[in-house]
Amino acid sequence: MPFTALNSRMVEARIGPGQRMFSQRGAMLAYRGDVHFTPNIQGGQGGIGSMIGRRIAGEATPLMTVEGSGTVMFGHGGHHVHVVDLTGETLYVEADRLLAFDGSLEQGTMFMGAQGGVMGMVRGQVTGQGLFTTTLKGVGSAAVMAHGGVIELPITPQGPVHVDPQAYVAHRGDVRNKLSTALGWRDMVGRGSGEAFQLELSGQGTVYVQASEEKL
Repeated sequence: MPFTALNSRMVEARIGPGQRMFSQRGAMLAYRGDVHFTPNIQGGQGGIGSMIGRRIAGEATPLMTVEGSGTVMFGHGGHHVHVVDLTGETLYVEADRLLAFDGSLEQGTMFMGAQGGVMGMVRGQVTGQGLFTTTLKGVGSAAVMAHGGVIELPITPQGPVHVDPQAYVAHRGDVRNKLSTALGWRDMVGRGSGEAFQLELSGQGTVYVQASEEKL
């Protein structure tokens, strides 16, 4: 059930009998065919445990289940949309940046502090994002939202990537993250609050970075 880009801010997905997908509530722009939309209370493929985990984490972005036969167009708030195709690996993404995803993907929640230690836990306080990140695992596609478009940066054992936490959208692969602090140009021009924070991603994988530091 791959997504087709209609423009930089809209995608279309075809759904058939026996298939299902999930999207943020209010993300449906238009549809053709016999398609049904229902509020989702089971937390996606991950089940009730996933839903409870996200509520504790403050990651309980309301979802709707999409079923039937036809095509559905998705978009939200005029944000740029980027499609990520998974072939069995896990995508780590902020819940509010998920626009829509295949129902075949298993949804869960990961505590960011488990990877980044104490500094990883601080990330939520610094960026306003949760301490937990939504995970999608399996074979399928996910459409994520961003400000000003998304670029994909490779992460290699020889080349970790440092990202402004507010520019971070998602990552996948065998990647570790930690939050580091460093004085930077923000402090020099008076825009910083005393310390500049950077999200360091190391290992093997890909990180998706938006072209703006604004929140969705």
